[in-house]
Amino acid sequence: MGYMTAATSLISQLDSFGPQAEPASPALSQDDAWRYVRELSLGHYENFSVLSRLVPEHLRDDFASVYSYCRWSDDLGDETGSDEAARERSLELLGWWRQELRRCFSVAAGETDAGTLRHPVFITLSETARRRELSIEPFEHLIDAFEQDQRVTQYETWDQLVGYCTRSADPVGRIVLALAGHNGSKPGDAELIAMSDATCTALQLTNFWQDVRRDLFERARVYLPSAETGVSPDTLRAWARTPDDPGARVPFIKALRPLVERTRGLFEKGRPLPAALAGEMSPVVWLFGAGGESVLSAVERAGCATLWSRPKLTRRRKASLVARAWWLSRAGAWRSKPGGVA
Repeated sequence: MGYMTAATSLISQLDSFGPQAEPASPALSQDDAWRYVRELSLGHYENFSVLSRLVPEHLRDDFASVYSYCRWSDDLGDETGSDEAARERSLELLGWWRQELRRCFSVAAGETDAGTLRHPVFITLSETARRRELSIEPFEHLIDAFEQDQRVTQYETWDQLVGYCTRSADPVGRIVLALAGHNGSKPGDAELIAMSDATCTALQLTNFWQDVRRDLFERARVYLPSAETGVSPDTLRAWARTPDDPGARVPFIKALRPLVERTRGLFEKGRPLPAALAGEMSPVVWLFGAGGESVLSAVERAGCATLWSRPKLTRRRKASLVARAWWLSRAGAWRSKPGGVA
């Protein structure tokens, strides 16, 4: 199990778990698979641990399996490189990943023998999908988004960008709601899903505004909508080379600031969600929304100059948000109106 560490690159683990890997001998046990996803989920995550104590204990393993699926999907789409050959490689790997996902849900439905699953993520996810009655659609939509990343590297309009977020971000929130028992079949679920979608889209957009430079140079992607900002990838690259030139800083900031403001409006639409859930998942949902708003505030405090520096939450700020979530849950805050986050 030495290769199963959270710090290990997931792409490097393809030798053990990828489409060309030899079947493990002996076969990977369920215990080993669950140990793998727990370790992965307790590893690197920039803002908050996926398995914080705020997550209800009986859902922690399910969170771990879902997070591990998302993390693998993300790395298969992002970590092969940024040239044309790397994009083709990502598409091949994502196609394999989709086949494994469908086999996983076939096992969960009792249609296929569990022994056909070899990847630890799908060994555990089949159990999570079965006991939580999850739908395959949001998991497939995530793959759709990562495939889109290989074909589309820039966007012209805000609506196109939000459309991408409906596949890259909103499905995660819908899965979390489903784990909490809100899969769209109950009265009021549609309202919860709408608030979740707004929050998740805002979280994705915040990540874009935070990572303008990284996306541009490491992934050859630009998420600022060019038709609305008038900013092209070539212009961004030229500006990035002149950090002290007002002729670069001023127009970039003017382009980004309205996008940040529109993103704040989406967070506002989603703020009532923890109170509307009014249950054990409220602290977790609040924390991720509050964390995202805090990052957006950090972008604003940095003057929206993220082409030259990447703002992020300090450990102190993260700790204070976790403490606040814990205190609010004990104080019964989510039985009343939720407040905003600065």
